[in-house]
Amino acid sequence: MKRIKKSFFKIVFLLILIIPISCDNNKIVENPEVKTEGNALKIGNADSKITIKVFSSLTCPHCASFHMNIFEKLKKEYIDEGIVKFEHHSFPLDLAALNAEIIVRCHSDNNKSFQLLGEIYKKQSQWAVGSDINIINESIKKIGLDSGLDNKRMEKCLNDENVQEEILNERIEAQKIYNIESTPTIYVNKKLYRGKHDYQQFKKFIEKLL
Repeated sequence: MKRIKKSFFKIVFLLILIIPISCDNNKIVENPEVKTEGNALKIGNADSKITIKVFSSLTCPHCASFHMNIFEKLKKEYIDEGIVKFEHHSFPLDLAALNAEIIVRCHSDNNKSFQLLGEIYKKQSQWAVGSDINIINESIKKIGLDSGLDNKRMEKCLNDENVQEEILNERIEAQKIYNIESTPTIYVNKKLYRGKHDYQQFKKFIEKLL
């Protein structure tokens, strides 16, 4: 039964990858029916007037660019000050991104998860290369070790079918609700952001909503 379940998960994941999703940030539409997904990584004041949702794949260079060029500054100026709530929503484009997401979720503390997320984005060019998923997993785990996770815990996380299905279902749900055609897809409240990964430009966008 366990083998059947695992095989089913892999088949479903391969099927959803057939849907053409690009790693880009140019597509934008407004979706008035935005709802909060409970499994997203969240940081900031829950009662903030501004909620930023980023649907991303950890192997996507544009996603890494947004995180490094905007999130870090946004955290200091708005998130830590209680003005903005930030949500990272998993939308893996491949198995490597899925496994990296699983390792990020290995931490039970959100702050540590976000710290690890930042390191995984910064070192994306080092681990997200090649076609051997075993080698990629080992590279991801090395980053996890530096964040305080141990090998035993990470192996347990990677083999947890419930976490795999949870992330898969999040991607399926996000595709249905937000009609995502590229990553990252960035919502600021009910409006999608389209623009360069430039902090000042993004800051002007959110200031209009305050």
